[in-house]
Amino acid sequence: MASWLSQWEVALLEPRPRALSWTPPVYLFARKNGMLGFLSARQAGLDDPLHLQRAESTRRYHPDVHKYSVETVQWYPHDTGMFTSSSFDKTLKVWDTNTLQAADIFNFEETVYSHHMSPVATQHCLVAVGTRAPKVQLCDLKSGSCCHILQGHRQEILAVSWSPRYDYILATASADSRVKLWDVRKASGCLITLDQHNGEKSQAAESANTAHNGKVNGLCFTSDGLHLLTIGTDNRMRLWNSSNGENTLVNYGKVYNDSRKGLKFAVSCGCSSEFVFVPYGSTIAVYTIYSGEQITMLKGHYKSVDCCVFQSNFQELYSGSRDCNILAWIPSLNEPVPDDDGTSTRSHLNPAFEDAWSSSDEEG
Repeated sequence: MASWLSQWEVALLEPRPRALSWTPPVYLFARKNGMLGFLSARQAGLDDPLHLQRAESTRRYHPDVHKYSVETVQWYPHDTGMFTSSSFDKTLKVWDTNTLQAADIFNFEETVYSHHMSPVATQHCLVAVGTRAPKVQLCDLKSGSCCHILQGHRQEILAVSWSPRYDYILATASADSRVKLWDVRKASGCLITLDQHNGEKSQAAESANTAHNGKVNGLCFTSDGLHLLTIGTDNRMRLWNSSNGENTLVNYGKVYNDSRKGLKFAVSCGCSSEFVFVPYGSTIAVYTIYSGEQITMLKGHYKSVDCCVFQSNFQELYSGSRDCNILAWIPSLNEPVPDDDGTSTRSHLNPAFEDAWSSSDEEG
């Protein structure tokens, strides 16, 4: 099991990063003042640290720079020649990576909190956008217009996420304490409204069909798309079966959450036990997804952590903080193992780096 106890400081950014997105070999970050930047990377091997260099960034005088805080950035899933950003200036911008010019701009009447493009869709180019208005807007990159509106929430939409398993399934989280799953092909739209009580009628009427007892400002599908994680301002994280909307009742304990906006957390992919990484003040809490056990707290930042993103190819986690740093976290190469007598410890290669290959002859 990866212990996630070591960290490398890889870049110093001013001002602080608000959002991160990864695609090989470039890291995209957003800043509080509306500017965007890139970091280029190479993997130098386990005996050499990871090197990141400032590749390019927008400038304050750039004609297309956002006017206010950028809340979300995302690479186009199928081509690094394009990426998107959304901001408190009520815009979603589509950028040409090569020229750093805005290829298209979507304007909204309300502040934009979150947006997301499907990582697997091949039949559509829709961007789901959550704003201060109680409706989800779908923007079509092909036509350059807002083509559809999903209505059903009662307050602002704080987080949106497409399923990594199905092209047309979308999850949305709102300040009305509700999380909804949508099939955007259907006229009615909403498939399920998640209920923390799993339909038990004995619960109070005011909490019926609510996912949390407070605002829901974070959600993330597991890498296989079979489950959905949500976080609310009631300091709770819940794991849901994404096919039937059932609360799995995994107990993560108190999950600190005082964010007034969307909480950007991440899940692992390809680990022997899958993890979820949650910003927790100036630290990052690491939980096993299906047991709810808190494994460790990643300490390295000096101020509140705003966002984190997991990179599965090298099993690395990146976090951005208000201390203007981006930290890279990797599994420790060696981990202590107690001796048989229990009085001393010895170093053992972390299973995350072991060669698991074996021939059929050896297995026989």
